[in-house]
Amino acid sequence: MSKNIAIVGSGFLGMTLALRLADSGHKVTLYEAANEIGGLASAWSIGDVVWDKHYHVTLASDSDTRKIVDELGLGDQFKWVETKTGFYTGGKLYSMSDTLEFLRFPPLGLVGKLRLGATIFYASRVKDWKKLEKVSVEQWLTRLSGKTTFEKIWKPLLIAKLGDAYQETSAAFIWATIQRMYAARNSGLKKEMFGYVRGGYARVLERFSEVLLKKGVEIRLNARVESVNRAPNSKIRVTTAEARRHKDIKPSVLKRRTKYATFKAAAAVTAGFSGAFLTEPDLNPGKLVTFPRTEAGEIFDHVILTCPSNIAAEMIPELTRLEKNDLASVRYQGIVCASVLTKKPLSTFYVTNITDDAPFTGIIEMSALVDKRDLGGNSLIYLPKYAAPDDEMFARGDAEIEELFLGSLERMYPQFTRKDVVEFKVSRVRQVFPLPVLNYSAGLPSMKTSIDGVHVVNSSHIVNGTLNVNETVALAERFFEGMTI
Repeated sequence: MSKNIAIVGSGFLGMTLALRLADSGHKVTLYEAANEIGGLASAWSIGDVVWDKHYHVTLASDSDTRKIVDELGLGDQFKWVETKTGFYTGGKLYSMSDTLEFLRFPPLGLVGKLRLGATIFYASRVKDWKKLEKVSVEQWLTRLSGKTTFEKIWKPLLIAKLGDAYQETSAAFIWATIQRMYAARNSGLKKEMFGYVRGGYARVLERFSEVLLKKGVEIRLNARVESVNRAPNSKIRVTTAEARRHKDIKPSVLKRRTKYATFKAAAAVTAGFSGAFLTEPDLNPGKLVTFPRTEAGEIFDHVILTCPSNIAAEMIPELTRLEKNDLASVRYQGIVCASVLTKKPLSTFYVTNITDDAPFTGIIEMSALVDKRDLGGNSLIYLPKYAAPDDEMFARGDAEIEELFLGSLERMYPQFTRKDVVEFKVSRVRQVFPLPVLNYSAGLPSMKTSIDGVHVVNSSHIVNGTLNVNETVALAERFFEGMTI
């Protein structure tokens, strides 16, 4: 029997669920608080380029990502590239892209290198990740790699990603990281093959929205859900905040052409609904009126919330106190990520790990992977800074972050000059991935709540992997397969 289902959040988790449920004959409404779809995978314009707001890459082993992209008709648009890895330590940049370079790596002695390599190899073979949840990452890595290697290599990398919370983090975190990255290599430490869809996730999202629209899915942009409550007859009420609305009655569509696709954007909004489009452009304020929320809300048979756990707890007032506490107790790590479009590259490395003091976690040079012709002949560099949601970095303005980050690049790369910077943009997301603390999965809230028909499914339920598009799609597939409707 066909059901009326609401999904809160239009990231890959929400969109994959919408696709599967629509294919099963259900009526699906997708609520998105932002003015664009995609969540962490959303795209934006930088310079004359439309590309991912945050850095993403597909591995050959990412079967769930490849499957969904293939379903969307873009499977033949993957481009696979052999990449290199850099390591910045002691004020110098080293290549760590093959076994010989690894053995020559100066910061570690031969014994340290052998133990580091053995740690990575051993972690790639471990299968029982639940046992690792009971051991701290510091204890596990120190035992395997030795104290010197932990202090010189592992600790700076852990602090860069987790801050002081690394002391509470289980060994399952580094296990999952090694498992994913090791899968990218053809054999041992020999080489990495990474892939991307030509046009980036902007192209994937545009196609995804088209497919969902054809299947009858409604995507409502600028539709922030305020509450999810019980309604009569075992139904669920979804109430949204006030949304803006174009004065025109009939929505119209604008087109923006890029190299690979014509992106459609809603030029009019009716009742918070702008169709299945990549993004909604900034509209003329003079032609907008406020769309007041309907006090009665809208009624559904099932509601699936894919937002962060603490936000879900606030949206569902009728949860038990224990459920609210469990959801609110999930701790997240956020990110301040700068996108730098430059005329010249920094290096030939796709990723450069940093153990020295730096204002950013690492350097991801997308143009070492993506054809520069796809980037207007420029280089695209991501400078991520992972931080706790209350970190002062989130309060810093764009100009201050630009000065801090570019100043650091000048010190690290003598050839870098600011005059080559075409554009510098900053994205801030306070809740990106849950901190994998000791015994994390044992205290994880259930996806099914005490309110019949209401589910909370989000990145906190990725318990044996790192947050990425593939794990997100896989989570959606698992939940759908086990969902009782």
